[in-house]
Amino acid sequence: MRAWQFRSQAAAMRLNQNTLLLGKKVVLVPYTSEHVPRYHEWMKSEELQRLTASEPLTLEQEYAMQCSWREDADKCTFIVLDAEKWQTQPVPTEESCMAGDVNLFLTDIEDPTLGEIEVMIAEPSCRGQGFGTEAALLMMSYGVTRLGLTKFEAKISQGNEPSIRMFQKLHFKQVAVSSIFQEVTFRLTVSEAERQWLLEQTSHVEEKPYREGSTEPH
Repeated sequence: MRAWQFRSQAAAMRLNQNTLLLGKKVVLVPYTSEHVPRYHEWMKSEELQRLTASEPLTLEQEYAMQCSWREDADKCTFIVLDAEKWQTQPVPTEESCMAGDVNLFLTDIEDPTLGEIEVMIAEPSCRGQGFGTEAALLMMSYGVTRLGLTKFEAKISQGNEPSIRMFQKLHFKQVAVSSIFQEVTFRLTVSEAERQWLLEQTSHVEEKPYREGSTEPH
């Protein structure tokens, strides 16, 4: 894989800067500065730090990280919103509807068709309702149809049973275990049959333009 081909593929990861994906339970929107304060509060949780293998950051560092994630060509990040809250009237702020985030990373310069996927439902009241599953399906469908991905990988803490069960339900197969990092690696190769299944699971999804700070009706 030539470097220019990787750069061209990686640049596509930033296509979501003006993309909103509307599902039944969740809405995916680009990660903007509006979302940082709530995200920062979430990541003070020792449980989330453990499950996501993350270190606590200051608020200033979190804003810098948001800029990095928005601009880096090898990352595609969406904030997960609670669709029911988001569609109520009067129109609420996105921050008040936040449930978690979902990310894709291009981790292999030799294979730009491989994306590492991460899903976090951080808001306790939003867990156990299928938000993570729909967010993952929306992101995988976006990765396949918009980013040219044909393989997905997920690295999950060994103690994170809900995430392990979720990815198994999404047809991922365990391929490795790291006792050093205490994590399990799952992988899915998107065959034609898997692609059709994925498109069927997300046939209800609407893709719309996203405008940061917009007060227009949903």
